Amino acid sequence: MMMFVFWGMSYLEVAGFAAGAASVWLYVRQSVWAWPVGIVNSGCWLVLFWTSRLYLDAGLQVVYIALGVAGWYWWLRGGDRPGRLPVRRTGRRHALVLWAVGGIATLVLWWAMTLAGDASPLLDAATTTVSLIAQYMLTRKLLGSWWCWIAVDVAYLGMYAHQELYLTAALQPLFVAMCVVGLRQWRASLRAGEADAVPSTGAERVAV
Repeated sequence: MMMFVFWGMSYLEVAGFAAGAASVWLYVRQSVWAWPVGIVNSGCWLVLFWTSRLYLDAGLQVVYIALGVAGWYWWLRGGDRPGRLPVRRTGRRHALVLWAVGGIATLVLWWAMTLAGDASPLLDAATTTVSLIAQYMLTRKLLGSWWCWIAVDVAYLGMYAHQELYLTAALQPLFVAMCVVGLRQWRASLRAGEADAVPSTGAERVAV
C-alpha cells in the first residue's frame, strides 16, 4: 500500500496524531464526541500498524473501534440523565475481576507471542491487555482508566520509537500529560457528584 510521506512520516500517521490528540482531549472534557473522533483515530492506526507489520496493535484497533461504538452508546444512554454518564469509582469486586481477567489474558498472550517469535512477548502481552482494560474502563467512565493509560503510554513510547513511528512515539508524552489532566478533572467531577449525592459528614474520601 502506498502512503504519502511528509517529513519522513506518512500523512496517515499525521492524521492519526491529530485524531488521537483530539480524542484524548475530548475524553478529558467528558465530551461524547470523543468516541467518533476516537473511532477515526483507531481506523488510521489500524492501517498504519498493519503496514508497519505491527499486527497485534492493528488487531487491537479493531477492538478499540468496537469499544468506541459501545462507549458512544453508554456515554449517551448509560446515566440517570440522557447524555450524562457520571464519573465513577471502580468497585472492589469489579477491580478484582478486571485484575483476574487481565492476568489470565496476559499469560495467554505471552505464551502465544512467545510461540510466534515476538521480540518482546511479555511487554507486548502486558501493554495489549492493559490497553483493553483501560479502554473498557473509559467506556464506563471509571476514574482508574487514566492510571492504566498513563502506564501504557509510557511503555508505548519506546516500542513505537523502535519501529520508527516517530510521530506516534512523540504523541505518547502528550498523552501522558493529557491523562494527568484527565485524572485531575475526572477526580474533581467525581468528588462534586459525591458531594451532591451524600451530605458532608466531615470525613473526606479519597478518589482513586
